[in-house]
Amino acid sequence: MPGKGVLFDMDGVLVDSGSIHREAWKKIALEAGRPMDDAFFDRVFGMRNEEILDELLGPGLDAERKAALGGRKEEVYRDLARKLLAAAPGAASLVRALKEAGFRLALASSGPRANVELMLEVTGLGREMDAYVCAEDVERGKPDPQVFLEAAGRIGLSPSRCVVVEDAAVGVEAARRAGMKVVGVAGGGSGEVLQGADLVVSSLEELSPRVFEELPEVPWET
Repeated sequence: MPGKGVLFDMDGVLVDSGSIHREAWKKIALEAGRPMDDAFFDRVFGMRNEEILDELLGPGLDAERKAALGGRKEEVYRDLARKLLAAAPGAASLVRALKEAGFRLALASSGPRANVELMLEVTGLGREMDAYVCAEDVERGKPDPQVFLEAAGRIGLSPSRCVVVEDAAVGVEAARRAGMKVVGVAGGGSGEVLQGADLVVSSLEELSPRVFEELPEVPWET
């Protein structure tokens, strides 16, 4: 039977990292003299750092300053993550069950490689992943579909044979533009922001290989 794949976003899906990113961004925003409120963070979360900085400080920020602020934010994030990061409820058991059921698995994140590798190490989820794609591997961030198309290619599957698991509106849009089905994870928020997903759940604990097998219109058998 042809292969089948699941592509996971990282932040907010496999790890409960939103609060850590929020704290890191608020610290950087304060240092830059533009305090960031929760509504702003919720709107930009999932974008690449340079895009968030354009939203926060305006598009006129020079590339050197932008790179410095983005790097500083990730340093703050990793310092916090080493102490606070943990796999999301149900993440380890779902990834293991999918692997045992024959799915090919990839991580498709907008985060920098250092963050991705830290997460895979801290949580142990790297043992189950067949590939991962991070910010350094793509030129365009979500909602552009490049990250998901690259991930599908790395596990040797066409887009039509992959399902994306996402928690952000820009990620859902990217997956749809890639020609993939999408499972949205609402977490503690409203599923309305995941409009366009084929299925929305509140937690990974609601998912199993059978859910992915039975997702409508995924042509696993063709």
